[in-house]
Amino acid sequence: MTELTGRTVLIAGATSASGLAATRALTTAGARVVATGRCPEKLAPLAALGAHTETVHLADERAVLDLARGLHGRGASIDGLLHLVGGWRGGGGLAGQTEEDYRALETSFSALRHLSRAFDDDLRTSPAGRLAIVSSTAVDRPLAGGANYAAVKAASEAWARAVAQGYAKAAREAGEPLRAAAVIFRVKALAGMEDRLAAACAGLWAAEASELNDSILEIQEKVND
Repeated sequence: MTELTGRTVLIAGATSASGLAATRALTTAGARVVATGRCPEKLAPLAALGAHTETVHLADERAVLDLARGLHGRGASIDGLLHLVGGWRGGGGLAGQTEEDYRALETSFSALRHLSRAFDDDLRTSPAGRLAIVSSTAVDRPLAGGANYAAVKAASEAWARAVAQGYAKAAREAGEPLRAAAVIFRVKALAGMEDRLAAACAGLWAAEASELNDSILEIQEKVND
C-alpha cells in the first residue's frame, strides 16, 4: 500500500459508501483525512476511522471558502482533493429530464468548482498535490434517459481537465517540475466498486504527477478467472 504519512486529503461528499471506503484506505495508508458532508450523524462513522470531519454544504461558495479559511487558520493545507459529491436522477427518456433533476445533479459540479478554486494554491504548492473526480462512462455513451446526468459529468470532466492545464502551466512558467495532477476516474456504476475506487485513490501518490495529470482512468470490475 502507498505510504501517505504526512499527506492531508480532503474528501468532498464523504458520507457515501465510496467515501467510507476511501477514508478507510487513506487513513490506513497514514494520511490525515478531512471528511466533509452535510449531515453530522452521517459523518460519525468517518470520525470513528480517524478522520477529521467538517459539516458543510459544498454547493455554497461562501461555506467552502469558510472551510478553507478554517483549515488554513489551523495551519493546515491539503495535498489531495477527492471529489465524491454526486448522485443519480434519470429515466423517462429525454422528455423525462426535468429541470428539478438537473438542478439537483448540478450541485456536484458547483461543489467541484468551489473546492478546486478554494484549494488551488494548496494543491499547486504541495510536494504532491492530487485532485480526483469520479465521473461516468456515460460521458462517452450518453442515453436519453440519463441526459441530465451525463451533461453534468461531462461539464465536471471539462473543469477537471482545465484544472490540469492550470497545474501544468503554473509549473512551466515557474520553471519547476510538475508536482500537482488532476485525474478523472470513470466508472460504469459505483455500487460494488467502492473498494477498487478507494485503492485507486490511495494509489495516486505512487505515480509521478507528469504521468497522471489530465488523465482519464477507468475503474473496471474485477474479472474472475
